[in-house]
Amino acid sequence: MIFKQGILAALLAVLLPAFAVPAVAADNINVKAGFIRAPHMRETLSILDIPAANDGLAGATLAAEDNNTTGGFFGQTFAIDDVPLRPGDDPAAALNGLIQRGVSLVLADLPAAALLALSDSAKGKGVLIFNTGAPEDSLREENCRANVVHVAPSYSMLADGLAQYLVWKQWKRWFLIKGSHPQDELYALALARAAQKFGAKIVEKRTYEDTGSGRRSDSGSVQTQRLIPGATQNAPAYDVLVAADESEVFANYLSFRTWDPRPVAGSAGLRPMSWDGSHEQWGAIQLQNRFLKLAARRMNARDNNAWVAMRMIGEAASRTGSNDQKIISGYLTGPDFAIAAFKGQKQTLRHWNQQLRQPILLGDGRMIVSVSPQEGFLHQTSELDTLGFDEPETKCKLQ
Repeated sequence: MIFKQGILAALLAVLLPAFAVPAVAADNINVKAGFIRAPHMRETLSILDIPAANDGLAGATLAAEDNNTTGGFFGQTFAIDDVPLRPGDDPAAALNGLIQRGVSLVLADLPAAALLALSDSAKGKGVLIFNTGAPEDSLREENCRANVVHVAPSYSMLADGLAQYLVWKQWKRWFLIKGSHPQDELYALALARAAQKFGAKIVEKRTYEDTGSGRRSDSGSVQTQRLIPGATQNAPAYDVLVAADESEVFANYLSFRTWDPRPVAGSAGLRPMSWDGSHEQWGAIQLQNRFLKLAARRMNARDNNAWVAMRMIGEAASRTGSNDQKIISGYLTGPDFAIAAFKGQKQTLRHWNQQLRQPILLGDGRMIVSVSPQEGFLHQTSELDTLGFDEPETKCKLQ
């Protein structure tokens, strides 16, 4: 029986995203993770971009199934306690409900302020939170928390991934247009930092004001065909127009409508992201197919962030043979943790701010154009640490 278990475990290690065979658990272990998620329903520029009701949750659900494929053999079961928030709901109250139900591992897809409040409310309660949605660098830097692991990439990681490719292409002169909302400004700052870091030059910076009009009802082709050229004309000579439009007000209008015939990158055109439905390298196609079968749609970045977070929990539980939050947290933040996530190389946690190292995909909505870090961008420890704030730069003091 032991011989057969060893063969099956070896096969599972090859077929599933793991690096070694975990020890067989002595007793049945139940691992339940909570998922506190804010609604993503919003007005979008395209009806193709309207978020699904299970945005993010579908990825976590698939990962729980993946964990159970291996965990069932080793005496472990995994489940998700989904807590969707309605407008005005208190995330801290949702967390207290999960704690009362014995949940101490929590995925959170929340805006930055809500995530920070959730982390502070969880302090001293033996809870580990996995950030699957908020990209703000401040959450990894001056506002970092010891009880938060960041699975979603930061703005600086996304911007650096894009900048490396543009510089590799010798498209070093950027015309930067940012939106008028706070999130747009944060992304624009990350892009400006990336330009300086990798030797690009921003020849001009402009702001596109959000007038508050309906995004689809007031966006007829005639109107945008007249507005966008005027908003982009008379710029100094540039190689690429880089947009910072996290609020989805204007960036998707830019391609084919700018005054000068130039490529668009950033929030539209060539976009940096943690995942895309078109990604199929390194075995990703099998993950995409399983997700399509489960959710009847393509996996997006939020889905994948949640999938990775739940797989991290499964990996830690398998390696340690435990569902104890302290043991799982210690393994994830320790030197032995690594996880395969269909992006070409193992992913680990940065010990200084608990951000998951990961490649950044660059896609145009139809296919993956490239993957950063780019060839030639070197680092003394890990080339993945060329993306985002490195250890010597960090302002994080985990507490």
